[in-house]
Amino acid sequence: MAVFTAVSSSDLTDWLRHYSLGEVIEFRGITSGIENSNFFLTTSQGEYVLTIFEKLTAAQLPFYLDLMRHLAAHQVPVPDPLPRDDGALFGMLHGKPAALVTKLEGAPELAPSEAHCIEVGQMLARLHLAGRDFAPYQPNLRSLPWWRDTVPTLLPHLNDAQRTLLTSELAWQEAFFASAAYAELPAGPCHCDLFRDNVLFATRPAASASHAHSATASNTRLGGFFDFYFAGCDKWLFDVAVTINDWCVDLASGQLEPQRTGALLRAYQTVRPFTAAETAHWNDMLRAAAYRFWVSRLYDFHLPRTAELLQPHDPGHFERILRTRLTGADLSRYLS
Repeated sequence: MAVFTAVSSSDLTDWLRHYSLGEVIEFRGITSGIENSNFFLTTSQGEYVLTIFEKLTAAQLPFYLDLMRHLAAHQVPVPDPLPRDDGALFGMLHGKPAALVTKLEGAPELAPSEAHCIEVGQMLARLHLAGRDFAPYQPNLRSLPWWRDTVPTLLPHLNDAQRTLLTSELAWQEAFFASAAYAELPAGPCHCDLFRDNVLFATRPAASASHAHSATASNTRLGGFFDFYFAGCDKWLFDVAVTINDWCVDLASGQLEPQRTGALLRAYQTVRPFTAAETAHWNDMLRAAAYRFWVSRLYDFHLPRTAELLQPHDPGHFERILRTRLTGADLSRYLS
């Protein structure tokens, strides 16, 4: 969510004439993230987020916006795209598709507790179940075909050990994706990028905080999931693995933290129990999830785009996570 495309006051005024949102009070760029141009917009009628899509095309965009509308209609707390006066969910701004969505309440929790992981696990399962009757299909665009295309461009930038790991893990994942076991895994629309900074927690009202029903009587509640622009139809287990690899790791070592891992998995399972095939292939999918983000962070680090506000992530973090997953992880012990 860096700013790749600048928007002037006159640009904004012209673009907003397709909406009925009152007067502009504040407009500012969002510095975090690296894929799209994002801005906070406050008007006399509310708070919103404007996104200019730097890579997604106008043909691809309806899947993401329609999915968010579908989830919002099923009481999953996600940003709800605002229709323009003509009913369209996006328009063109500087020749790129752009959309306006509602701004969720709360702030990210970058040092999550077990209670935070419980709320995330339950809501992720609710999201998966809510997407079962969502008809449009869009594959996860950062899955195996993208890895195959991207890895050769990265190899010249890496040392011998990194090249060996990148190529050997790609071969492992190709075999896993081609297996009958992989085909059995349940699938549907997935967030595919549910990191700590893509989830908001809001403060509970004082009267209700004492009656919280989570694992601990927390004074926070889940405000919602956002940034769905890596979403796609994939294995639900992949979505859970992406989430665990961020929410439940020791950031210094990449090792899974047992208490948070167990809390998130058990909470998810209370809403949607895991299948036997899923419990048998946890570690394969944890490796796939780690590999996906190591490849993308290597790409963003070594082959960056110019941006007005850009903060590329350290690719070494997911290299460490992947290396720790090579030794195996029996997550079924967390489900009892």
